[in-house]
Amino acid sequence: MKTHFTQHFKKSYKRRVQPNKNLEKRFEERYDLFTENPSSEILKDHALSGTLQGYRAFSITGNMRVVYYIHENTAYFVDIGTHNQVYGK
Repeated sequence: MKTHFTQHFKKSYKRRVQPNKNLEKRFEERYDLFTENPSSEILKDHALSGTLQGYRAFSITGNMRVVYYIHENTAYFVDIGTHNQVYGK
């Protein structure tokens, strides 16, 4: 699957993930898995509801999520952060 990182995602990644090398490595592993098999059970992918209806999320760690949507066979990554950071808006 093709992917695209929005500007918001890039900023969130730089602030929330990049400073932690272990978290950065985990993201890279899950990103590779997502691009190869987005429906892998390891990702715990799920549809979102409420204000984020139409979006999906998958897990990087127990508390770290990537929020994205799919349009024309491209996954648009819109946010990354802890559960509270991405859902508590």
